Amino acid sequence: MSFASAITRQPIPFDAARGTAAAAPFAALDPAIRDLIAGSAGCSPYLTGLISTEADWLAQALTNPAYAGAQAVTALLDDETGRNSSIDDADALGAALRRAKRRIALFAALADLGGVWTLEQVTGALTLLGDRAADQALRLHIAAEARRGKLPDSDADAAGLFALAMGKMGAGELNYSSDIDLIVLFDDAAYDSADRMEARAALIRATRKAAATLSDLTADGYVFRTDLRLRPDASVTPVCISASAALAYYEAEGRTWERAAYIKARPCAGDLAAGGRFLEELRPFVWRRHLDFAAIQDAHDMRLRIRDHKGLHGRIDIPGHDMKLGQGGIREIEFFTQTRQLIAGGRDPELRVRGTVGGLAALARKGWLPEAVAQALTDHYRQHRDIEHRVQMVNDAQTHRLPTSAEGLDNIARMMGQADTGVWMRALHQRLEAVEKLTGTFFAPDETGDARPQMDDHSEALIANWPRYAAFRSDRARQIFRRIEPQLLRRIARGADPAGTLTRFDAFLAALPAGVQIFSLFEANPQLIDLLVDICATAPGLAHYLSQHPAVLDAVLGGSFFDPWPGADELTQALDRALDTAMTAPNGGYEKALDTARRWAHEWQFRVGVHHLRGLVDAEELGAQYADIADAAIRALVPLAARHFAQRHGTPPGRGCAVLGMGSLGARQLNAASDLDLIVIYDAEASAESYGAKPLAARAYYARLTQAIITALSAPTAEGRIFEVDMRLRPSGRQGPVATSLQSFRSYQMTEAWTWEHLALTRARPIAGCGVAAPTLMQDIEALRIEVMAAHGAGARVLPDLADMRQRIFAAKPEAGPLEVKTGPGRLQDIDLMAQACALRAAKPGRSALAQLRAGKAAGLLDAAQIGQLTSARRLFWEVQAAARLLSSEALDAEHLGSDGRDFLLRQTGCDDLADLAARLRGMEQAAAQIIESVLEAAPAQPD
Repeated sequence: MSFASAITRQPIPFDAARGTAAAAPFAALDPAIRDLIAGSAGCSPYLTGLISTEADWLAQALTNPAYAGAQAVTALLDDETGRNSSIDDADALGAALRRAKRRIALFAALADLGGVWTLEQVTGALTLLGDRAADQALRLHIAAEARRGKLPDSDADAAGLFALAMGKMGAGELNYSSDIDLIVLFDDAAYDSADRMEARAALIRATRKAAATLSDLTADGYVFRTDLRLRPDASVTPVCISASAALAYYEAEGRTWERAAYIKARPCAGDLAAGGRFLEELRPFVWRRHLDFAAIQDAHDMRLRIRDHKGLHGRIDIPGHDMKLGQGGIREIEFFTQTRQLIAGGRDPELRVRGTVGGLAALARKGWLPEAVAQALTDHYRQHRDIEHRVQMVNDAQTHRLPTSAEGLDNIARMMGQADTGVWMRALHQRLEAVEKLTGTFFAPDETGDARPQMDDHSEALIANWPRYAAFRSDRARQIFRRIEPQLLRRIARGADPAGTLTRFDAFLAALPAGVQIFSLFEANPQLIDLLVDICATAPGLAHYLSQHPAVLDAVLGGSFFDPWPGADELTQALDRALDTAMTAPNGGYEKALDTARRWAHEWQFRVGVHHLRGLVDAEELGAQYADIADAAIRALVPLAARHFAQRHGTPPGRGCAVLGMGSLGARQLNAASDLDLIVIYDAEASAESYGAKPLAARAYYARLTQAIITALSAPTAEGRIFEVDMRLRPSGRQGPVATSLQSFRSYQMTEAWTWEHLALTRARPIAGCGVAAPTLMQDIEALRIEVMAAHGAGARVLPDLADMRQRIFAAKPEAGPLEVKTGPGRLQDIDLMAQACALRAAKPGRSALAQLRAGKAAGLLDAAQIGQLTSARRLFWEVQAAARLLSSEALDAEHLGSDGRDFLLRQTGCDDLADLAARLRGMEQAAAQIIESVLEAAPAQPD
């Protein structure tokens, strides 16, 4: 397609005579091109001058097919800057770059005004010119410093110096008369420590001279006004500083506006690889791991400061309106996009898009913006940028303000192809108001101070005490909370038990270590207030968990919180990826990986609790999902801990080791308060030794590795802990070694183990391992488990020992309340022990209580009716137990349950009221106890 055939719109010449004169030398060209030149020159004295100066070149360029197709921008830039790499004189390079700037600015203006290029092509051409000009200028002056002997030797590209394009240049969005914002740094590692000061001085000189080559106004004009003030602490630092100094500044003092600026940053000149490494190291500063809603207030404050400084408050008037900084302007859309990217980009790399249009599309695609809002803002952004370009094209002025005179506005309207200025102004006014409305409520939520409901005296006393809590330490936290307090209290007041809910919310607030982030989160996402009130009204245990780990609320907003359950395999893969990222990140490592695992587990555990609270999963599903989380954590952290341990002590000797889940974990039925019962079994010769910097004999190796695994799973870090780990089910309990060899385990189970240990073995489940043959070791352990059960299950001691165990358990347990379901005759633990005895007697591999009870028929202990009764009783007891652990970390107390907690418990169990529930529990436990006792009474007496 030729340039002429690609023209889709025409400017209307404001000064027809000037336009006609400018087009006269191009009589041989297509009429559409002549009309475009006439319209452009008729509206812009600046373009008139360029057309005259570059008339011969322009006539050839406009008929060059390479300059109109998909590769037009690259072809034009290659032709205009490709020859500059051989220039080694600053004046000659400056002249060449200024000629390239004139030609590209002229061609881009005509392609823009004629609709031949898209907005992205226009801004992309100007940006690519900026990249090449900056790179060529820097390299020329670096080479000059080296020739003068002022720059120490370095193998690094461009002597390790690199420029980061910031702002519109970084995003590939330079406007027609943009300056270019650069941060110039050098890679410390490019020089020996003794040479760095000398190198620094030379690179500072090269940077200053390069900026002059680009910025100085000569007889040929200028290339780009160059701004180096976005660097760290620009008032006291030189124009070029080391990368390490910049990283130290951002880590210690970086502010939100600097984080926002780095959304668009990219290496554009010099040592691009070093620039890429720097941005990767800076990533944790820019992209916070938690959803960062506090950035909204920072951005809003910045908007207000800009408006105050520029005097841009008040109603929108088209004459003199600032298209960039004014109300409804370009910066509003950019701030809106960048702030939302900052909020969620730390968790979702797909949101880390430099361009505004691309950023809006990504936010809509990932559910952070309604598609209609993203499309509307994109359309307004494109229109605003078109107007901005035309304002600047008139006289090549670095301005964003519309003219104040009627003639000036007429001129801009004609450049836009609009003959009726009034129609054009009304349409623009509507767009500015639409942008202000779409973005304003996001940045400046309603602060009208809606009246909050009055509470009882006790509640008012609680509320009056809130300012003393740690969450309210800062003025900012108090300011944000004042805005959400009325809505929060109204939501609490609507509940069935406002006083009780407020008391539990008070406990949540009191436990919060800080308030700005969590209050900002609630303000930006009011639906979370409903969730929090539901939790406080119903589940104090979950509310306490939330106060300890408030960052888990991020997961609710992540878009997949209510998706179908992924299962243990997908969870393991996701955690593996997260741990790999944490280990390989510039500031990562083993401790960061452990923090990552804790955040990951907390979010998934919170999700299970919320789904249970909302009735999205039942008690059986809940038990399996908590077990999936534990399995994934063990499968991911055991190899990680083993690799970390092996760095010092070498790879595991022998076949390796396996981690077995016991008890509820082995049966895959955990609740919100479950700990993990684990044992570790290894297979290595006693004389075997690891090969590493500090080798260890097998027994010592696996004992210390087991401690490392326990630490990885249970030790508190800055992110808290994941699980409590209990190793008491290992051979010889607390007295035995923490890791047991396979041979010793076999010998112990076959000759020394008590009946209760064989019962426990019925639930043992190999979960993870490490070492060269860990998978086959896990298979061998499972085979040994069945072998032990077959060898000892039919023994005469099993049922008498079980009877003795029951009496000991019951004697040690104090009298419990009416909602106690775990310990006592016929209750949860009692049924589970009976189920394990059935599995042991039948040597059946099933680990769940249901599978083990069904084994009772094969063992000749239970008939079908008894199995049905025990199964029904256990299901009810588990429903109560699972609900109890969600509702409270203490024993379930009917008198202090609260109406919402009571309703939740009754929904879970299908009972009419607490009396009905208590009656059903007692009836089922009596029937279950009777069945179990009848089985035990029928067993032959224990032999002497």
